[in-house]
Amino acid sequence: MKIILIILIIMNCFMSELVFADPTGKAMRPAHTYSIVARDEKTGELGAAVQSHWFSVGSSVIWAEPGVGAVATQSFIDPSYGPLGLELMRAGKSATEALKGLLATDSHTNVRQVGMVDAQGHVANHTGKHAIIEHCQKQGKGFTVQANLMDKATVCEAMAKAYEKSSGDLAERIMAALEAAQKEGGDIRGQQSSALLVVSGDKTLPAWGGRLFDLRVEDHASPIKELRRLLGVARAYQLMTEGDDFMTSGDVASALKSYTAAEKLAPDNHEAVFWHAVTLASINRVDESLPLFKRAFKLWPKWRELVPRLPASELLPDDKKIISKILAQ
Repeated sequence: MKIILIILIIMNCFMSELVFADPTGKAMRPAHTYSIVARDEKTGELGAAVQSHWFSVGSSVIWAEPGVGAVATQSFIDPSYGPLGLELMRAGKSATEALKGLLATDSHTNVRQVGMVDAQGHVANHTGKHAIIEHCQKQGKGFTVQANLMDKATVCEAMAKAYEKSSGDLAERIMAALEAAQKEGGDIRGQQSSALLVVSGDKTLPAWGGRLFDLRVEDHASPIKELRRLLGVARAYQLMTEGDDFMTSGDVASALKSYTAAEKLAPDNHEAVFWHAVTLASINRVDESLPLFKRAFKLWPKWRELVPRLPASELLPDDKKIISKILAQ
């Protein structure tokens, strides 16, 4: 308790402008961290990602809306910068105009750190003078990175370089920036949580329909590594969903191709293996499905119990011989 009291006295004496409540009196959440917001020039996708030694950092730091923009609000954060920034950009304001407008109505800009990107790729950022050292910010074509309470001031430079030099889709490039920040030293306090959010560039899509990746690691010893793992899992499930969509439209060849790709990406995922097998059996390619059923049953024996239930939903043929053949694996 004495240590906490001493810290509070020091902060009150030397940082008199630093406050811990927003205009409504609600305590501000200290999310000292590193983040990136970016737009993919080719696809128009928009994204944001963050890491911090703070629980569930993604829940209030990163925001994005399809075809509108992305925001990262950190340091002693005001979460309203996220939805209000997106609202302004949705109304036609550029990232620069949106950020300028929000800062103009904020009495505590000295403790804020914000990055924004709009649907045209314009970027803007702000770091208040009381952001905890080491802090930095750096803009590039279609992206901005920002950090505070870092081990080294070179974190932003490392993030920018990694983003610009990496290949792949927007999620991959953003992920590379986070990994580079951590390699450079990251948060001086260590690691705890991370998040990645990528949305479509299509403004006509609803928020739930245009969300391509929405991943969070709330509390983990190595959140960046875990986020990387989750991104791989998410890609596998995207392929599985893609396969389901192809099946619905009657494109069996494309569906099987997607299911196979999902299995290669996540070979130990018994869900992907099982539904691939079900798809084959449902189109009278039972013999091809049997090795997959055998593998799925080995990975998760309870799939065997599900098989007899599927004919009622027309997911497998209502044929006792076929069901028996499958269960014999």
